[in-house]
Amino acid sequence: MTAMTVDRSAFAQPAAGTTSTDPAASTAAPDTAGASSSRLTRLWRGPEADPRWARPALFVLLLGTAAAYLVNLTSSGYANSFYSAAVQAGSVDWTAFFYGSSDAGNSITVDKPPAALWLMALSVRVLGLNSLAILLPEVLMGVAAVGVLASTVKRHFGAAAGLYAGAVLALTPVAVLMFRFNNPDALLVLAMVLAAWATLRSIEQGSVRWFALAGVFIGLAFLTKTLQAFLVVPGFALAYLVAANAPLRQRIWHSVLGGLAIVASAGWWVAIVELVPESARPYIGGSQTNSFLELTFGYNGLGRINGEETGSVGGGGDGTGTGRWGATGLLRLVNADNGGQISWLLPAALLLLVAGLIYRARMPRTDARRAAYFVWGSWLVVTGLVFSLMAGIYHAYYTVALAPAIAALVGMGSAEAWERRDRISGAAVLAAATVITAVWSFLLLSQTPSWAPALRIVVLALGIVATAGFLLLTRVHARAVPVVAALAIATSLLGPAAYSAATIATPHTGSIVSAGPSVAGARAGMPGGAPTGAPGVGAPAGAPGGIPNGVDGRPAGAAGAGGPGGPGGAGGLLNAATPSTAVVQALSADAERYTWVAAAVGSQSAAGLQLGTGLPVMAVGGFNGSDPSPTLAQFQALVAEGRIHYFAGGGGVGQPNGGSRSSAEIAAWVSASFTKVTIGGQTLYDLTRPVSASTSAGA
Repeated sequence: MTAMTVDRSAFAQPAAGTTSTDPAASTAAPDTAGASSSRLTRLWRGPEADPRWARPALFVLLLGTAAAYLVNLTSSGYANSFYSAAVQAGSVDWTAFFYGSSDAGNSITVDKPPAALWLMALSVRVLGLNSLAILLPEVLMGVAAVGVLASTVKRHFGAAAGLYAGAVLALTPVAVLMFRFNNPDALLVLAMVLAAWATLRSIEQGSVRWFALAGVFIGLAFLTKTLQAFLVVPGFALAYLVAANAPLRQRIWHSVLGGLAIVASAGWWVAIVELVPESARPYIGGSQTNSFLELTFGYNGLGRINGEETGSVGGGGDGTGTGRWGATGLLRLVNADNGGQISWLLPAALLLLVAGLIYRARMPRTDARRAAYFVWGSWLVVTGLVFSLMAGIYHAYYTVALAPAIAALVGMGSAEAWERRDRISGAAVLAAATVITAVWSFLLLSQTPSWAPALRIVVLALGIVATAGFLLLTRVHARAVPVVAALAIATSLLGPAAYSAATIATPHTGSIVSAGPSVAGARAGMPGGAPTGAPGVGAPAGAPGGIPNGVDGRPAGAAGAGGPGGPGGAGGLLNAATPSTAVVQALSADAERYTWVAAAVGSQSAAGLQLGTGLPVMAVGGFNGSDPSPTLAQFQALVAEGRIHYFAGGGGVGQPNGGSRSSAEIAAWVSASFTKVTIGGQTLYDLTRPVSASTSAGA
């Protein structure tokens, strides 16, 4: 794919410090300034065996990644308000912090474990509630993921391979999107990259400690996004059982301990949530029985595979491979919805995976390079197949989980083929990977013919020249070899870099976002559109049970409502609206008298009010308005106790795929029982003012 040299001496560890033979050295005062300078020099220089350019180049990569990710960062505001509201709650209440509650009143949690929220909430506690405080941890996790990946690949394939892999990850459009956004995916990716790093170290050393550490990172990934973290586990375990530098009995025992490490590192939080009485903790959002285990194995588990997600806003196949979340099948990752997000180097990664396994086929069982192909290759294949075939809720940004595996395989396979560049087995693989990438990039860029129209021609031309250079590498002048390598690298990175630049230039808000420019044929926002005939869908804005203030939470008629975010790409759908000053003032009045200053159907409706006021707002029914939290009787009791001030009309998206009807019942009861007021153009119901004496708040 691309040319690069591999200095095998770079695998060596730094030389141990030497002891001076000068007798005066033991009595002379320590030169602290010199010692500090020496440490800085070693930090900059890196291991003695590394090429002199390796460590400085890594620093440049990491600093460049950080700088790019920070550009225009706060233009996305609160990004996904659903999670930002939970971050706000966790920043002011430790119970909400621990459980991942949507509000500081602890009525209900988000529909994921809280690990990703913890980091953001801590940042907000330090920096205050603002866009930078929420999104900065995501940037730092993205830079860390790039650094860990580069170091992991470098260990056995050389510094150039590591840098190339890191650059591929840093410039993958969907990675650029999610490392600048407050969904859980940034921490998920970092935790899984760390798990791969620890797994490869454990294989190399036959170390149970390293393998247990890998299990701890998988546990952290589980506490970030539940069962998605486990997609890499079978491949990691198989790689250890096959290749670890230890006897078979120890390998088996170490694998068991690694599994126990996963259970312990993830299970402590799950055990607390399941053992604490329901009355003493918030409701588990996304579940129908107030159970995190049901959420894990149902809505966020098997439901994502078979489409049977009770309480979701749609999904599921229709028997023909096409459902509300797009067509399933082996080509899903390269279609208009997903291709520009992740697939730029996917064909090359698969080719280089096969080539790498062939190259290492006759190596000893403990061959570290072959183990690396097992680890990263199984990650790509298993996760890719699940994403391709899952019939439940699916968004294109999920594919960020594939980015590290693609990046690692491209870096590793390119280095391995380059070592064989003077043979047909190496030159042909490099040429094939380059031309495949050039052609595929041309096709992806052709989906946006009016956006950077000349770029596809440039990429294709560079790819053709680089391909010819690889095929004629043994016949060209030695000075031309680096040029061929540079052309191949440019071919692979220009397309995703351009998409990434468009992503950085575009604000992204809401629950459904995508990277890059708008693509012809891609589904903007909710795949398939809103389900026809779903309860609440299509109800007038402001009506109980209807979609809040327009299809994506912005005021009806607002610019961009319901569509892509303009020329820069799909900015996002299903977002919270910003309340008017009058609404904020009304909800803030006498706020200390209430546990919740307002309640609203659906988490996005509640999030907008909560972020605008900084005060707890109850999300009736959770994200989709379809959770039985609270029931009508529970809500009536809370109103009778004077714990909720207002009810905001017009929230929720109905229950198109089953789920509780409690939110609709509550909305109907409120509209019939309490005085409707219009404040700042928004419909509210004052729960302290019954319509008549015969209709009391506790009825």
